Amino acid sequence: MRKLECVAGAIGLVLLVALAGCAETKDATVTGTVKTKLAADSQVSAGEIKVDTTNGVVTLTGNIDSQAAKDRAIQIARDTKGVTQVKDMISVREGAHSGDAPSPSRTMGERLDDGTITSRVKKSLLDDPAVRGLKIDVDTREGVVYLTGSIPGQAEREKAVQIARATEGVRDVEANFQ
Repeated sequence: MRKLECVAGAIGLVLLVALAGCAETKDATVTGTVKTKLAADSQVSAGEIKVDTTNGVVTLTGNIDSQAAKDRAIQIARDTKGVTQVKDMISVREGAHSGDAPSPSRTMGERLDDGTITSRVKKSLLDDPAVRGLKIDVDTREGVVYLTGSIPGQAEREKAVQIARATEGVRDVEANFQ
């Protein structure tokens, strides 16, 4: 009888591990499917949107250039099989800054400067123990740094903005934290 209970317990444990593995596999499949659909869509800049899935809940983050592209990305995620909910953390670049949208007349040097600024800001955020740098998306257009992500604490948000403003080459910082 005792041996039978041990066998039943072991089988139960194996089933739990298998189910957990299935959930992770299902989430990875959903993430991959959403990313593929975004990449295939001509209206969405898929490279600017990060996709994460946990228990069927898809979280979309990033900075994009239009509300129409944001709406399309959300609709694509919602229409994907296996998605139970979509969390929208996408920021649309807006504002008075001339760097809000890509300009074909920008030189390679200008684009490299923005890339360098983005790298410096991201490194500084990752180096600071008071800020969860992995949760913050950084994008730069003509020296204007856009910060987005899920940062619940006001002190951490302010610290992230302060770090970005202190980075060499940054003209301004626009934060859209959730």
